[in-house]
Amino acid sequence: MIQLIENLPAGTLGFSCGGQISGDDMQRLVIPKVEAALLEHERIKALVVLQPDFEGLSLEAAWDDTNLGLRHWDGFERLAVVTDLGWVRQATRALALLLPYPVQQFNLSNLDGARRWLGEALGTVHLERQGEVITISLIGLLDPEVYARIDDDLANLFSEVDHPRVLLDLRQFDGWLALGALRQHLALIRDYRHRAQKLAVVSNGPLMQLAPRLIKTFSHVNTQTFSSSDLLAAQDWICGD
Repeated sequence: MIQLIENLPAGTLGFSCGGQISGDDMQRLVIPKVEAALLEHERIKALVVLQPDFEGLSLEAAWDDTNLGLRHWDGFERLAVVTDLGWVRQATRALALLLPYPVQQFNLSNLDGARRWLGEALGTVHLERQGEVITISLIGLLDPEVYARIDDDLANLFSEVDHPRVLLDLRQFDGWLALGALRQHLALIRDYRHRAQKLAVVSNGPLMQLAPRLIKTFSHVNTQTFSSSDLLAAQDWICGD
């Protein structure tokens, strides 16, 4: 049985599931709601609450669910799964590694936390240009939408300088929320790696181990890594001859 969760923001769908989900449940409640929401919104968020008596999907429902997911692989922005069922939590962790959007799990006692997570802003990317120096600051946990939002601005910045010097600031970067965000990041590097004449990477903690891998993608560029406490040194180096 599926019940719709009401009073959610525009572009967010909610489903509470108990017992065994049938193909009729999917056809009547889930598929029409998802299809209608995607006609109004480019990407949607979903809140799925699996009650203690949830038994899974019937064969017909599983087929409908798989078919829906394949048709709208990139149609979701974020998914919150709320459940106390251990087997569901394990399956969700495995599925999250394959999906191109962020998936977060919550206990039933923290349904409000799931609602907040779906509504809150995630990471961001700040762009700034001073002369030939373009500073790119990655902040927080990044999702694919972040890269889509900065694409035009980044292209404009790089078009203004023939041979830019790039300062990549990772001091507040917490990683990528989903494979889709990582793919977008790699696409960004691919598009702009041949433009820079110098690259400075400023990072801290575990990201100091990530920095050398990032630099390899700019292998033809004069590069240098700096710790978070050496930001001024990085700025001096990137501006020097």
